[in-house]
Amino acid sequence: MPVITTIEDLRKMAERRVPRVFYDYADSGSWTEQTYRENTTDFEKIRLRQRVAVNMEGRSTKTTMVGQEVAMPVALAPTGLTGMQHADGEILAAQAAEEFGVPFTLSTMSICSIEDVAAHTSKPFWFQLYVMRDREFAENLIDRAKAAGCSALVLTLDLQMIGQRHKDLKNGLGVPPKLSLAGWANMAWKWRWGAEMLLTERRSFRNILGHAKGVTDMGSLAEWTHSQFDQSLTWDDIDWIRERWGGKFILKGILDAEDARLAVAKGADAIIVSNHGGRQLDGALSSLAVLEDIVKAVGDEVEVHFDSGIRSGQDVLKALALGAHGTYIGRAFLYGLGAMGKKGVTAALDVIWKELDTTMGLCGRRHVSELNRENLIFPQDIPAPFGPGK
Repeated sequence: MPVITTIEDLRKMAERRVPRVFYDYADSGSWTEQTYRENTTDFEKIRLRQRVAVNMEGRSTKTTMVGQEVAMPVALAPTGLTGMQHADGEILAAQAAEEFGVPFTLSTMSICSIEDVAAHTSKPFWFQLYVMRDREFAENLIDRAKAAGCSALVLTLDLQMIGQRHKDLKNGLGVPPKLSLAGWANMAWKWRWGAEMLLTERRSFRNILGHAKGVTDMGSLAEWTHSQFDQSLTWDDIDWIRERWGGKFILKGILDAEDARLAVAKGADAIIVSNHGGRQLDGALSSLAVLEDIVKAVGDEVEVHFDSGIRSGQDVLKALALGAHGTYIGRAFLYGLGAMGKKGVTAALDVIWKELDTTMGLCGRRHVSELNRENLIFPQDIPAPFGPGK
């Protein structure tokens, strides 16, 4: 196994191993990708305040997220098509998360089904719900998640319609994919990926195929998927979803303080500050840019979680210092999965944990709950001649 020191190491490995159509699906944003880029570059603008001669012994990253004990305040975010980064990808990622002691969130648009993941794990995982026009299907998804023992439901609110993702359009990503000759050649060149995919039966949207009305093959699946994202979804629909679920309830896709207050009013146990990894509204602010305002808007009424742009443990620390109670990694674990399967996901988590733990100590903190704004240095506070415009 190669020496992995950063998430970037895993990204480069995944790019070499995963077919371009699926690598680009994970590693791209919508339109000009401005928001996608700023999700990471905004982290770079914030510096860290070093402290010395502070007792750093006995450090701990352990905490809770929606009442669940976690080894560090990092969950694996729900990501579609995870099982196309590596065969049985959702199962492998869930197993790695379970062994590490962090939550795994399964997407509605996963390749492995709720039942697949439940059969190959021993602890509860979280399930992410997209509300489709077929409300009976959505209700059945909730019931299946409950039957599988899922411990939290994550309702995504920012995908009533799909943002225009230029790389996916140019690559011919669809159901089924409509690849160019170059695309098929690239897929054939990634023969290790292909050999592993041939050994699994999980190569389609197994939460949907055979469960939605009239969806029996890839053709009917394509037609159903294109028509089902519900543009009529409103805050009024959240009540029946929360009531049918009856457990820990998380609302994802909050990027505005007013929406955050509405989420609190709807009884959410946590909200996720997220712009869908820059894959929806290009030109929206980065998640980091709005985090503090949202934390101030809701106070202690709800846990505020953070998603979009995290590529290091230092990014996790910065989000926590700005008021987040927990964080999510999407692309960071997908790079690991694409690079080395389950071992790669574990490597990604290990990188994040080591960076968080080491940075926390060097900032003079022994527990993640102690992190706050005093640990950060903002651009306007950098002394001349190194500050903005100097």
